[in-house]
Amino acid sequence: MDAIVLVGFIAYFIVVLLVGFYFYNKSHGIKDYVLGGRKLNPYVAALSAQASDMSGWLLLGLPGSIYLAGVGQAWIGIGLAIGSYLAWLFVAKRLRHYSKKANDSITLSQYFSNRFGDSKNYLKTLSAIVIIVFFVPYVASGFVSAGNVLLMIFPEFDYTMAMLVGVVVIIAYTVLGGFKAICWTDVLQALLMLVAIIIVPLAAMGNLGGWDHVVSTIESSPGFSGFFDFFKNADGTTIGALSIISSLAWGLGYSGMPHILVRYMALEDPKEARAARRVGTGWIIVALAFAILVGIVGQAYHPGFTTKAEAQTIFIVMVAGLFAPIIMGVLYSALMAAVMSTADSQLLVASAAVTNDLVSLTNKEYSEEKLMWMSRIVVIVVAIIAAVLAWDPNSSIMDLVSYAWAGFGAAFGPVVLLSLFWKRSNGYGALAGMLTGFIVVIFWNTFMVAGGVFDYHFIDTGLYELVPGFFLALIVMIIVSLATAEPSKEIQEQFDEVSNETDGFF
Repeated sequence: MDAIVLVGFIAYFIVVLLVGFYFYNKSHGIKDYVLGGRKLNPYVAALSAQASDMSGWLLLGLPGSIYLAGVGQAWIGIGLAIGSYLAWLFVAKRLRHYSKKANDSITLSQYFSNRFGDSKNYLKTLSAIVIIVFFVPYVASGFVSAGNVLLMIFPEFDYTMAMLVGVVVIIAYTVLGGFKAICWTDVLQALLMLVAIIIVPLAAMGNLGGWDHVVSTIESSPGFSGFFDFFKNADGTTIGALSIISSLAWGLGYSGMPHILVRYMALEDPKEARAARRVGTGWIIVALAFAILVGIVGQAYHPGFTTKAEAQTIFIVMVAGLFAPIIMGVLYSALMAAVMSTADSQLLVASAAVTNDLVSLTNKEYSEEKLMWMSRIVVIVVAIIAAVLAWDPNSSIMDLVSYAWAGFGAAFGPVVLLSLFWKRSNGYGALAGMLTGFIVVIFWNTFMVAGGVFDYHFIDTGLYELVPGFFLALIVMIIVSLATAEPSKEIQEQFDEVSNETDGFF
């Protein structure tokens, strides 16, 4: 272990902990703790949303896929870039405005309940359950990533110890500072990730003699005839239409991701969504483009990896071969930043679902201060459960992430969109749509595709579960809304107010 590299890591951990300490006394209640008092400026909101979105997949998973199978694996990145832009364009400003208008809702679950006048709290209960069911394994996948990243960089570490180090740091600044600490550490992490993802492939390309040398090296390698073709795998075989559709469909998930939507809700002014959209879209396009470049240049710089596990280390291999130890420490910290920026957001959203949503069903009154402390305790409890699930270093990270992304996208995405843009939608339709998306994703992943989380498939459709889950939920919500009583006059008037007040925000 190089002591200088370790010093760089420790310095990074100290910085994020200091951010947590700084915001410790700046949260004065549950609204501050889980939503920052709706005081987020557009630049922090944009960078925080994108950092919490990407996770370790940006520096490990995507470059590894490109390295092994060529640029045809970039379709997921294209889908995510398009989906992120459209979510900022159509959802961000309207959700910020509507969540405030709907009795100052501070969580997605609370917004659904208030938006549809659900006095019996069926929507709040079901959406909180969906959040807990999908976020616990999602957080666990982040903890596995943290442990494996530290283990790859410092092989002298034991996996369990490495994983627990990451867990403790994430818990510490999340518990201390809440939403504000998470958002400001996300800004640091987003900038760190961007610098790393740009510097590493450019340095490697310069070391190899330029882009032309990279291309000629790969094209002259046996088995890589289709590497630069978006519609082929590296070995020249054609990528199927269903595979491309499934990859692009990842973009549908943005309208249902609680840890991203909460950034929209936290904007200080709905009109600032335009500036946030430009910053966020620019960040994600640059980051994804250079992540793809890491995989391409990595294949020329260090050919020979044949497994996914090996290929996902290409960023680490390039850093180790190109930079001095002190720079290595900084660039390796970007890997931890990618992992931590997602796990912290998910922890806070999951704790808010328990504290603010499920606890409210007890009909007991709690002070803002007490709810904030309850939320801190729930963060620790959820993290401990996720850490237990993450004890196995061989847990399938990508499978868990893909599953959770589909679950949120299908269960919440259609409900969010129709709640914002269709006045006739009602609570019955929202409940039916949410339940449909939730069930279809679980069923499809288990029985209709090979390699699912549980994988009892009797047929392999090859179609990502988000696609049928999202569109069936959308159809069911429309049908049930039309088949049942229209919303109350008050709810329709509130919808009209939001529509009038958000006109021209594009």
